[in-house]
Amino acid sequence: MTQRTAVIMIDMQNMYLQQERRSALGWPPIWNFDTVVAECAALLSFARDARVPVIYTRQTSRADGADATPSMRRLLADHGATTDSPIGAEEEWGSQILNAVAPKPGDIVIEKHRWDAFFNTDLDPILRNLDVTRLVVAGLQTNVCVETTSRTGMMKNFDVAVPEDAVSTDGEVLHRNALDALRVLYVEVAPWRELLAPVAPWERRFTTPGYGRAPEDMALIES
Repeated sequence: MTQRTAVIMIDMQNMYLQQERRSALGWPPIWNFDTVVAECAALLSFARDARVPVIYTRQTSRADGADATPSMRRLLADHGATTDSPIGAEEEWGSQILNAVAPKPGDIVIEKHRWDAFFNTDLDPILRNLDVTRLVVAGLQTNVCVETTSRTGMMKNFDVAVPEDAVSTDGEVLHRNALDALRVLYVEVAPWRELLAPVAPWERRFTTPGYGRAPEDMALIES
């Protein structure tokens, strides 16, 4: 494992414990939530022991909603003015990081207002200052902020990996489809213990035939 690796822990926040607010907007519970939280906690502990930089993101929004995307504003309006967004203001309990994976001294925490952790944040200069070239992007949600941040990381010439056992989203199908979409882009997808193992090669995306492709797609390639 190179010291030029960093762990990006995406949006592990109390808002995912406020399921009544999520349900009001049609969002189901996070699939396998308790197990994923436990795996994220183990990943973070391992990274700190190995002196791998740990960077958290917190998704926050203005109390007046002025910074919300047009789609989020429409969603909230469709559900009535009394429905609060689960993405709370900075000072709200829902926006705080879960106790089970709380930051430790030396960790870095940045706030973001969009799905992409690079958008209008200091993440890129922080990573450059740390001389990081590899990103392990974990947390919530697989098909939203994890995937969006991973795609931008690749565009910025980082090697990117997503630990399949330390991410999740609104259901297993969305989770697995997002991982396959990332595999097709040649993101390294594997359990976090493999990704952070000493001298992990991060080469399965190049050495695994049909990486990320469905069997029917492989049949077309091979025909």
